[in-house]
Amino acid sequence: MPMIKSSSDLHNHYNEISELCHQSHQPVFITKNGRGDLAVLDMEGYERLAAESALREELMAALQAILDGDVQDLSKARAEISAYMNRREHKAA
Repeated sequence: MPMIKSSSDLHNHYNEISELCHQSHQPVFITKNGRGDLAVLDMEGYERLAAESALREELMAALQAILDGDVQDLSKARAEISAYMNRREHKAA
């Protein structure tokens, strides 16, 4: 169930709202004049949300590449990765 607080609650009870965010890792929605205004989230929850969003974008790009036919044979991909890794090892030595 969403946690909803008013902007005056945020001002007057910041520590309590902060604790709610830290305990639940879920957003607390802040209203202003009875309407939605902000979503407050602890850093761990935000970082998880950002990572999920970035992964979703990468997966969508990969899916689009597959749909566009931008794929290659697995054995060719393995050979290219192996060659790349060999070049990196030689540069590091």
